[in-house]
Amino acid sequence: MFSGIVEALGKVESVITAGGNTDFWISAPFFNELKIDQSIAHNGVCLTVVELKEEAYRVTAIEETLNRSNLGHLRSGDEVNLERCLRLNDRLDGHMVQGHVDTTATCISKISDDGSWKFFFTYTGDETMVTVAKGSICINGVSLTVVDSSINEFSVCIIPFTYEHTTFRNIGQGQKVNLEFDVIGKYVMRYLSLHNK
Repeated sequence: MFSGIVEALGKVESVITAGGNTDFWISAPFFNELKIDQSIAHNGVCLTVVELKEEAYRVTAIEETLNRSNLGHLRSGDEVNLERCLRLNDRLDGHMVQGHVDTTATCISKISDDGSWKFFFTYTGDETMVTVAKGSICINGVSLTVVDSSINEFSVCIIPFTYEHTTFRNIGQGQKVNLEFDVIGKYVMRYLSLHNK
């Protein structure tokens, strides 16, 4: 379980494809605190540390994860948003994030707004993938509040701190991001879809 509050930016050191899987070697500021079998969210995708070596760690993404997220587009030198899993006594500063990406969205515009930025995204998805104005959404592992909400489109506003300390500074029109919708909302929509048939 995560909160959607990015802890650090990591750097992709190498990408190795083997069959349907892809291994990522990532360097991170908290490398010395990591251990094998630890869960870390990478752009919102929960992956398990499987190897530690020379100031970097390795995680493996299977084909399902690569198809559902933007991890398959990562290349050496790219930055990724990182968050280690919550401790039971942690504050929940963002919202409940599972690290299970639902789909990707495409940035359709980015507007500078006198010190902050407004991003507009579009996506395709099933009936459980909905946003509501002032509700929560997780984009590339960042817990955010939805500003505008319509069918398969929404916007968020980014403050300078978030812009400078996450991969949002690298997101522009046409780029794909990972989306995880609010888990409570997904269960409500799934229940309604099953009982309104």
